[in-house]
Amino acid sequence: MAKVPLRISDYLILPLALPPQPSFPTPATHYLYLRPHEPKIPTPETPRSLFLVNVPFDATEIHIRHLFATQLGGGRVERVEFEGSRSHSKPAVAPSVQTKKGRKRKRTEVESMDQVEGAELPAVWDRELHHSGSTAVAVFVDRASMEASLKALKKTAKERRKIDWGEGIEDKVPSLGSARYFNHHKLRYPDKSSLLESINTYMTAFASLEATRAQALARQRSEPDEDGFITVTKGGRNGPVRQEEAQERAEKQKEKQKGLDDFYRFQTREKRKERAGELMRKFEEDKEKVRRMRERRGRFRVGVSDRRSVSILIEYQPE
Repeated sequence: MAKVPLRISDYLILPLALPPQPSFPTPATHYLYLRPHEPKIPTPETPRSLFLVNVPFDATEIHIRHLFATQLGGGRVERVEFEGSRSHSKPAVAPSVQTKKGRKRKRTEVESMDQVEGAELPAVWDRELHHSGSTAVAVFVDRASMEASLKALKKTAKERRKIDWGEGIEDKVPSLGSARYFNHHKLRYPDKSSLLESINTYMTAFASLEATRAQALARQRSEPDEDGFITVTKGGRNGPVRQEEAQERAEKQKEKQKGLDDFYRFQTREKRKERAGELMRKFEEDKEKVRRMRERRGRFRVGVSDRRSVSILIEYQPE
């Protein structure tokens, strides 16, 4: 049998002895790979975390806590984030520079969203199983506990000693096999009180989130930005600002732009074109009026007094 290396790249290799099962009575060896956690976006918890690869399929938080605290004699684990649950966790990044009021409003909305996401229906499985090669992040209570566990890992790997997986906690985790599916059948039909409590918690959090969003939209509809514009939002129970206020703000904006109308040459040309077009439009309207009056009352004679103005002379001849 080939000799197993102590580490691969940055990962320490920890051999785990899997106990025999009724379905597979032969003992087996499972290899767990560990290294300090180095995510792309670090968080305050990164320096006291370990990244685990190839976690056993039946691993639970109790297994990981027992592995580091008791079997390796390292530090205490605060929590374990498995591969499926880490997608819902939000990294703690430094907040952007905002006003005190803005920070409070943003924090309130984030708290409401967390409450909505946390309000779930009762679970239908007593424990989660993982696919082959899944990962996890073990967050320790402090950096000293993480470094002590890493030191114990190096010592165990150097001694080439196998750790008996799950030894001593058999009665602390739900059973697998037929007992797992029997519990699943019972959990699919929760009692009325627990189901009602879960639904009420979700609806309360959802109503709070909707109220927070409605208040934010109402503020956007009533507060102009630095340029004097009002943010256009979807209508709802809170109507838009009054027409008088909107006209008043539009007048203020026009006053700001006063004196800039003839700043560019093309603006002067456009104004001349607009005036000429307006004169032509009025002239055509007058001609149409004359035509209608002629049809109604008699003959008309149109004379041009000079080149700049047009005078219309009307003669009425009774029949």
